[in-house]
Amino acid sequence: MDTKTLKANSLLFITAAIWGFAFVAQRTGMEHVGPFLFNGVRFTLGATSLLPFYFLKKKTNSPVREKDNIKGLLPGAGLAGLLMTAGASFQQIGLKYTTAGNAGFITGLYVVIVPIIGIFIGKSTDRQTWIGTVLAMFGMYFLSIKGGFKMETGDLLVLISAFFWASHVQILGKITQKFDSLAISIIQFYVCSLLSLVIAFFMEPIVLKDIFSAGIPILYAGIFSVGIAYTLQVIAQKDAHPSQAAIILSLESVFAVMGGMLFLSETMSTRGLMGCGLMLIGMVLSQIKPGQKS
Repeated sequence: MDTKTLKANSLLFITAAIWGFAFVAQRTGMEHVGPFLFNGVRFTLGATSLLPFYFLKKKTNSPVREKDNIKGLLPGAGLAGLLMTAGASFQQIGLKYTTAGNAGFITGLYVVIVPIIGIFIGKSTDRQTWIGTVLAMFGMYFLSIKGGFKMETGDLLVLISAFFWASHVQILGKITQKFDSLAISIIQFYVCSLLSLVIAFFMEPIVLKDIFSAGIPILYAGIFSVGIAYTLQVIAQKDAHPSQAAIILSLESVFAVMGGMLFLSETMSTRGLMGCGLMLIGMVLSQIKPGQKS
């Protein structure tokens, strides 16, 4: 492994760790504020933290290109922000009723949902992806389905969020081909923050003291999870091999479990651990394609 690839993989590993531990911040933050207020403030901070990088990048690319056409990307980035709001809302509410570890693994299912959604828009899905999907579904059964074939409320809400995250990925796949990915991210984050704050205004108490009480979780989920981790991912994936990147980023769910155990005293049964293992294998298989260089 050359130095560039080693550096890229190390950055992706840090990114996965930041995202995984963010589930802990998302749970603890709601001890003080509601889910919509938490997301509203979190994504405002995240979007704002990316602005310096955007203007620095724009300054170094002086010629005006289509990728820098903010007006042209607004519809697509706005739709991405709407889907992000739905995904983040269901996930955040679900975290009130489930563990950080469960939420991490169930959210990760979006990687096997993406190719399934792709079928409905004319994209083909290979056999390996279907095998990964079946394994992930069995894992989901062991992790979340209890007696009477009933899924826990929190897990169900997070699963719904995974479908919105998968749709969000499909939209991003289209608009990032034409426009600057950093500009798209900033716009969608601000759209998500605005919609979340509007809902919070009508549905939740907004008390400045409570926001400050949740300050550390909000700062982590906003600055670290959104701003820093996003930047590290963009930098790393320029030099990382796709298959290695898929495996490393899938570790986000493992870090979510570790974070829940370390900081929230969460536990997981043998059945749950077996489910997590199957889901992780399924997620990785769905991303690694036959013949793809590793």
